[in-house]
Amino acid sequence: MTSDYRWYWAAGLAALLALIYFLQPILAPFLIGMLLAYLGDPLVDRLEARGLSRTLGVVVVFAVVTGILIAALLILIPLLGHQIATLRSNVPAMIDWFHNAALPWVEARLGVQVSDFRLDSVRESLADNLGKTGGVLATVIAQATRSTMALVTWTANLVMIPVVGFYLLRDWDVIVARCREMLPRRQEPLIVKLLGECDEVLGAFIRGQLLVMTCLGVIYWLGLWLVGLDLALLIGMLAGLASIVPYLGFFVGICAALIAAVFQFGDLFHLVAVVAVFSVGQMIEGMVLTPLLVGDRIGLHPVAVIFAILAGGQLFGFVGILLALPIAAVVMVLLRHAYRHYRASAAYGEPLAENYEVDTVRVELDEEEQR
Repeated sequence: MTSDYRWYWAAGLAALLALIYFLQPILAPFLIGMLLAYLGDPLVDRLEARGLSRTLGVVVVFAVVTGILIAALLILIPLLGHQIATLRSNVPAMIDWFHNAALPWVEARLGVQVSDFRLDSVRESLADNLGKTGGVLATVIAQATRSTMALVTWTANLVMIPVVGFYLLRDWDVIVARCREMLPRRQEPLIVKLLGECDEVLGAFIRGQLLVMTCLGVIYWLGLWLVGLDLALLIGMLAGLASIVPYLGFFVGICAALIAAVFQFGDLFHLVAVVAVFSVGQMIEGMVLTPLLVGDRIGLHPVAVIFAILAGGQLFGFVGILLALPIAAVVMVLLRHAYRHYRASAAYGEPLAENYEVDTVRVELDEEEQR
């Protein structure tokens, strides 16, 4: 690639970033629709392999997913509203215990002054905020219907997501083929190889890790429900969402569940039962869910996920959050390619073969050390 074409690519990238920045308000439905198309393409491909047309396969996938989402919302929203109300009623007692028992114990044992803690104001603030979240759907609708323009925009975005997703999913293979035809002929093999690695990384995370998160949330919810915990659904969903980072969901969920069990039951049996629920969940994740849904594919590192989401949100808001993981996958693959290129270059020292794998080198070095 000549220097002139490199300048063209740099200018195109700069123009793309500028468009993303200025078009943030309207990009979210298109990005969500693109995500739906990306996630649904393997399912539609399987239906095509069974003899269905592309359009009919897309209709079947959309109908099934829509039915599942509607059923889940109809079941979960009332339950979540009830559990948030329960949490709101328990918050004052939790803060009082923390103020009257836990903090004096810390002060007596460690000599730390806790008189500066303004827990009364914290209790009032939490109670007010939790009270507002009790009617999440009503709050969203109220905000969206304050003006006619806001209502029209909100409705249009909501309708555009499935429409954009449907058409992108129907023409996904055609779009991919057309994009491949536009690649420079000399660089096409390398670009296709890198994009394949990006798809593997991103697919391993989105299709695999998100399914693991959902399954863990359901497992924790049902387990805590069997224990008898009033906040089982709320804690299970929180632990499932936090499982986007390995072990974070386990830590957050078990801490929240133990605190809730102490205030609801106050005995050792239920605390042991909570620990057993999360221990079983971790065993199922390690032995069944991760090998089955993610496999041995290399996903995104947890630190890279956290940094990408925070950086994307800081730079481009909600649109940046949607773009964070795809961009992180591309950057990760490019860094791997640059690392392999460096290891195979004379700048590293002894040149390696062009496609020589670093893991093979490490294995040979370990074998020599053992000898």
